[in-house]
Amino acid sequence: QVQLVESGGGSVQAGGSLRLSCLASAWTSNTRCMGWFRQTPEKEREGVATINSFDETTYADSVKGRFTISRDHEKNTLYLQMNSLNADDTAMYYCAAGATPWTNCAPTLPQTAFDYWGQGTQVTVSS
Repeated sequence: QVQLVESGGGSVQAGGSLRLSCLASAWTSNTRCMGWFRQTPEKEREGVATINSFDETTYADSVKGRFTISRDHEKNTLYLQMNSLNADDTAMYYCAAGATPWTNCAPTLPQTAFDYWGQGTQVTVSS
């Protein structure tokens, strides 16, 4: 079992930045592929970014060049640095982890590929 706890959400004006954190209870084979997803009441949950066991990263087109996913192995923590935020980035952000091998780790994976999820942290961007 892996527990994930997100933090760092909040309210920010358009053009601003936030950094989300996700503390994992452990790094195991079930955290080989980790990612950030987001969801609004109007839209289905979508993948934002993923990072594999070799720390290779993949991003959704909507956030490329603005968001950066990373992880600190010593702190068992996953991060999402979000810059140049706009109103379309307003959502509940979730951290997720799964055992998907590095070659297939991507934000386009179905949610069922991720076995563990955090409780979510709200990001609100005002224009």
